[in-house]
Amino acid sequence: MSAQQPHEPHFTFRLPRTALRNAAIAFGIGLLLFAIVWWAGRDDGFYTPEATVPGKSLPVEALPEPLSTGDGASGMEEPAPRPPTEERPQLVEEKPMPAPVPETPVPTAPANATPAAAGIPLAPGDVPVPIPGQTPAPEYPPSAMRNGAEGTVMVRVEVGADGVPTSVDVAQRSGSRDLDRAAVAAVRRWRFQPAQRDGQAVPGAVTVPIDFKMR
Repeated sequence: MSAQQPHEPHFTFRLPRTALRNAAIAFGIGLLLFAIVWWAGRDDGFYTPEATVPGKSLPVEALPEPLSTGDGASGMEEPAPRPPTEERPQLVEEKPMPAPVPETPVPTAPANATPAAAGIPLAPGDVPVPIPGQTPAPEYPPSAMRNGAEGTVMVRVEVGADGVPTSVDVAQRSGSRDLDRAAVAAVRRWRFQPAQRDGQAVPGAVTVPIDFKMR
């Protein structure tokens, strides 16, 4: 005979249908309540910023002042401020100014002195004579040089008693206006020995030739 093996016990748990139905009803009611609560409070769950009036700035709170620790940035105490010192006037010695040197007066000729008394020699006659070294040569006009103009200008000069020309005119033209103008401009800078009469300087006139020749 074969020995019979004992059977293991097997249990099956079954819920009653009424319990399942009650659980389903409770779950549906809870889900419905959750939906109602969420729908009622959905507009209050987010932050809504307050509307600001255009052109009006919001108040800004001032930051609190830092606490004074009494120490500097390096941990060392700051030195106490020094009391202001009074500045005393000091006497500065300056070198004495040098004594002014008297200037030697330059002798001047009197107003009514003649050219001979003032150091200007007189001409030998009644005709003024140009002083050597005080008759600058005329400048050759560039336009006359380009045109190849040459000639002689006769210039009449009226000289005062002081040897300075008072009137300069062209007595005889050269054929070129540029040469005539250059001759007149040069003679105006000349200085003369004034004419004399009875040993006194008198006005006089003289005609001088000015030659323009291209080399």
